[in-house]
Amino acid sequence: MKICALMASPRKNGNTASMLEPLIKTLEQNSAEVKKISLFDKKIESCIACRNCQKDHTIFGCTHDDDMQEIFDAVMEADAILLATPIYSWYCTAPMKAALDRLMYGMNKYYGEEKGPSIWNGKKCAILVTCGYKPENGADLFEEGIKRYCKHSQLQYIGMCAARDLGYETVFISDDKIEAAKAFACKILDNMGVNNKK
Repeated sequence: MKICALMASPRKNGNTASMLEPLIKTLEQNSAEVKKISLFDKKIESCIACRNCQKDHTIFGCTHDDDMQEIFDAVMEADAILLATPIYSWYCTAPMKAALDRLMYGMNKYYGEEKGPSIWNGKKCAILVTCGYKPENGADLFEEGIKRYCKHSQLQYIGMCAARDLGYETVFISDDKIEAAKAFACKILDNMGVNNKK
């Protein structure tokens, strides 16, 4: 079982990373192969709606010469995609949004002269977010967006793990947050039909 974790925090040792680490560790302890990609380390241009990706229904086909081909390859090899991001102004960070836009068009061949398939049809998708507001007020819009994204792309949405940061003067990570991350990893494994050990 392969999982592609797209990490979209600019802080490699920040809140999102501190939740992602125990989540990935639990997945790996249960025989999952996890490929983590830090999106802030990658060059990801914005989609320009040129529709070059719609010409060939068997490849990503984007006109940009950047790091999205590598991300596309990792996503295509995976059984599930894990989107890990802090919430900035009620949505994901800019590199995650750019990657999601590019994957939407490169993976879904719906927009050319002839409608084609979703070439990532059936893959599973889960999200891990950290936010400053209560998750029901801070992460709800991103979750709704990803639910619609999955439905449109014919992906199977697993769920969201969200954790709140109470402020810059407080310690974010705690035992209960670590346990929540581990429990979410078990939910992903259960969804993928893997008997897991916590």
